[in-house]
Order: sequence, then structure tokens, then C-alpha cells
Amino acid sequence: MSDKSSSMRTDIARVRHLGSAHSGTSHAWMMRVTAAILIPLTLLFVWLIVSMIGRDYDAVLQLFGSRVGPGAIALLFVLTACYHMKGGMQTIIEDYVHDRHLKEWSIIGNILFCGLVAAATGLAIIKISLG
Repeated sequence: MSDKSSSMRTDIARVRHLGSAHSGTSHAWMMRVTAAILIPLTLLFVWLIVSMIGRDYDAVLQLFGSRVGPGAIALLFVLTACYHMKGGMQTIIEDYVHDRHLKEWSIIGNILFCGLVAAATGLAIIKISLG
């Protein structure tokens, strides 16, 4: 059986890899890219947190304030994780929420929540880093 007769997709859709939403695989690729970026960032972030064990508050502030590295690692980790979280939750909402209005409001809530978490933690890290 040929591929053409078993598929309901048009020839141009098969070439462009577009699904019914016409967004293609960009969402799936972004989830994979952010997951791949999060692997080294998570290791660096855990190393950063472990290196602060036993330090007092002033020493941690001095560590973040003295160099660009710790603040940049923490900020990149938080922002990438929030973006990855938004994409993952959006996929879950789109797959399992079937009511149109509830789906729309859930996606809006997801975007607002992830944006709020990213903004609050990002501002806190910047404030600590700048002193």
C-alpha cells in the first residue's frame, strides 16, 4: 500500500510537516530544545545551590554580587524553566480540556501564571545580583 493512499494529508502538508493547527512541529521542537538547554543549566544551578550550603546570608549576597556568573546561571535557569513549563502546561491543557471557553481561559491563566513566576523570580535574582 502506498503512502499516498494511506494518508489523508495533502502533498504540501506532508512536505511542510503541518498538522491541522498549521503550527507544524515548532512547539514540539521548542519543548525539546528547552529541555536540552535545561540539562546543563540544571546541573549548574544545583552546583550553585550546593556551593551555598553552610554560608550565611551575607556570604550568599556577596557571592551573587561579586560575579556575573551565579546570577546569570540562576536567571537563565529560571527563565528557561518557566518557558518550558508554559509550553508543557499548554500542551496538557490543549489535550485534556475539551470545553472551548475553559480551554481558552486555562491557556490565558497558564501564560499569566508562568509570566508572573518568571517576572517575580527574575526580578528577585536581579535585585540580589545588583545589591
